[in-house]
Amino acid sequence: MLNLSQKERLLLEDQKSHEDACVKKYTKYANEAEDPVLRQMFLNHANQEKQHFDSLSQILNGQLPSMPGGQGQQGQQGNNQYAAQASTGGGSYSQKDEYLCQDLLTTEKYVSATYNTTIFECRDTNLRQILNHIQTEEQHHGEDIFNYMQSKGMYNVQ
Repeated sequence: MLNLSQKERLLLEDQKSHEDACVKKYTKYANEAEDPVLRQMFLNHANQEKQHFDSLSQILNGQLPSMPGGQGQQGQQGNNQYAAQASTGGGSYSQKDEYLCQDLLTTEKYVSATYNTTIFECRDTNLRQILNHIQTEEQHHGEDIFNYMQSKGMYNVQ
């Protein structure tokens, strides 16, 4: 049984609300996306965000979940997969899809950053590892979006 401090509990409640917002955003934006590749990416991310939400619910109930997701190396291949699929359609894109990507990339940057504080405030090593795993998946989501945007000419790194 996990015994959380008041501070840990408050930070984890915040993370849970962030994950809930991510699930809702990715699901809503999947329905609005014009590019089918982008739609699929958003649906996949929504499913992972739901897993994060469920893991945080377990933690707040005093239980350590098993490692969520299990993205690992497969997830990194997925990052390149979305960009490769997107680039086959050329550099054209809709303004709506660009807005959706920009908003979700900003969201992922924020959510990933908030995990840093939460991780550093947790006493339990196993809990830290689980949260670090979730944070890594958030970073993969951001990388997916970044690579997609770059392949479409929405995001130019100079």
